[in-house]
Amino acid sequence: MRAGHADRERTMDVLKAAYAEGRLSHGEYVQRIDCAHRAVTLGELSGLVRDLPQGPVPVMMPQQQPFPAQLPATFLPRPPLPPPNGMAVGSLICGMLTVVTWGVAGVPAVVLGHVAKSRIRRTGERGEGMATAGLVLGYVSVAFWAVVLCMAMVMMITQ
Repeated sequence: MRAGHADRERTMDVLKAAYAEGRLSHGEYVQRIDCAHRAVTLGELSGLVRDLPQGPVPVMMPQQQPFPAQLPATFLPRPPLPPPNGMAVGSLICGMLTVVTWGVAGVPAVVLGHVAKSRIRRTGERGEGMATAGLVLGYVSVAFWAVVLCMAMVMMITQ
């Protein structure tokens, strides 16, 4: 089977490690690296490292166990994320509905947003961004309709 660039790189890595560990002399290392560069098949590459260890040699200390009792956290699957706060979701939905409901959903968006943010701070749940977005949409809607009502009142008074 023909060798690829990755196969040559792997072989050269093994040779570099063996040279660094003192298993190869400088001349032998240079000769094998040159042969690895010219190798065409996997058989040629495997012949260059046949007498060398292919990875780190485990060294057992007397007090050390052969296998770790627990895997490092890096290799463990991530725990599932908790669902976002329901009131934060409700605040965001009400905030988006203010466009359709002529601002009526703005007040529930504000109320739900504030309650959700306080719960999120207390319990550490997810959904802070949704609660903030619901608050912003709710406040914008309430302010817009307050301005519209004030303008309408001013127009009625001045007539």
